[in-house]
Amino acid sequence: MSNRKNKALLLAIGLFFLQYSVSFASPLELSLQDSIDYALKNNASIQIAGEDKRKSELSVGEAKAGKLPTVSLGSNYSYQGNSGDDSFSNSLRMNWQLYSGGRTEAQIDQAELGVRSADLNVDKTTQQLILDATTNYYNVLAAKNMRTVNEENVSNLRAHLAIVQAKYQEGIAAKSEVLRAEVEVANADQNLIKAQNQYDLAVSNLLTTMNMDGGTELELKGELAYQPDTRTLDEAIAFAKQNRPEAVQAQVSIDSAQKGIEIAESNKRPTVSLSASTGWNDSLVPDDTNNWSVGASASWSIFDGGVTKSKINQAESSLNKAKLQNDQTLDSIEQEVRQGYLNMKEAEKRLANTEVTVTKANEDLYIAQESYKAGVATNLDIFDAQLALTQAKTNHVQALYDYDVNKAKLDKAMGLKASSL
Repeated sequence: MSNRKNKALLLAIGLFFLQYSVSFASPLELSLQDSIDYALKNNASIQIAGEDKRKSELSVGEAKAGKLPTVSLGSNYSYQGNSGDDSFSNSLRMNWQLYSGGRTEAQIDQAELGVRSADLNVDKTTQQLILDATTNYYNVLAAKNMRTVNEENVSNLRAHLAIVQAKYQEGIAAKSEVLRAEVEVANADQNLIKAQNQYDLAVSNLLTTMNMDGGTELELKGELAYQPDTRTLDEAIAFAKQNRPEAVQAQVSIDSAQKGIEIAESNKRPTVSLSASTGWNDSLVPDDTNNWSVGASASWSIFDGGVTKSKINQAESSLNKAKLQNDQTLDSIEQEVRQGYLNMKEAEKRLANTEVTVTKANEDLYIAQESYKAGVATNLDIFDAQLALTQAKTNHVQALYDYDVNKAKLDKAMGLKASSL
């Protein structure tokens, strides 16, 4: 009885581990949104942008420190050798700049604009990562579809080879027909191998974007699909110039450059400071005999040899540069939107054409196959029809892929999140 129990226990354990290993080996199912979420969570580029933003936020605290008082403690020890008149003194000083001519306030504003720019850079990085994940996701779908096209090509040619071989056995087909059919199958096998490699590479690129292990097996839920886009080109351009992170960043750069002029001009104004100090000798802590001194000071640089004027001119040049870069950025955004829009529309036209072509190519192959069976068509008719069908299906997959990818590029160019399947 104990042996039966042991066998049952071992069987149960074996089934458990078998079930565990099967579930562990199951491919990871991904939708387009899943891929985007993994990329935004794991990709280093978004983390780097986040650290840049954090650094900018800390710089605001550094700038605000200019409005607070500073306190310093100093100590001095003097050794007099054999005379025995060693001395030990301490001092405590406080300084508070009450007015800096507007420099500190402008520096704080400039630092806060830096945080805004860094925040926009996070948005820009996010949108680029969404586009990368979307494009790579579509790459996998397209490669999968191309693999299917090549599998169907091989299957059709193998079926035709079987017919030719049967006719050859019956003595109604020449050996050359068999050889030609075998060559076509071999060539189709080569193309299938290449298609499989393209699929594997596409999966690898998607995994890299999501920062996942290269050996992870994927099963994508979506399919390449056509969804009409009703946006006009003018609407897309206008929206992009208002919402693209790069466009807003360019304006922030102009605002920051204007603050730079205020910083430079602060040297023409007076500064006012409040100070206090005390000192004591021969003890670590102050005693009741130490005296405090408190004072206020003001300074105004009347002439600095043209340094301030030079700094103002430099700041104004930086402002002019920022304005020119803003114009350049808007032009670049418009061109990117235009390119994505026109490429999407071009793919849309090709897509409508390829759907009809695939239907006709399928019908043409069927007619050629039936004619060959009836002995009124040749091997070449079959191969020509099969080649035309494969090309038509390839064109259809390519048009679908181009439409979906360029639609995603248009979304990114406008400052939107990429479309989901």
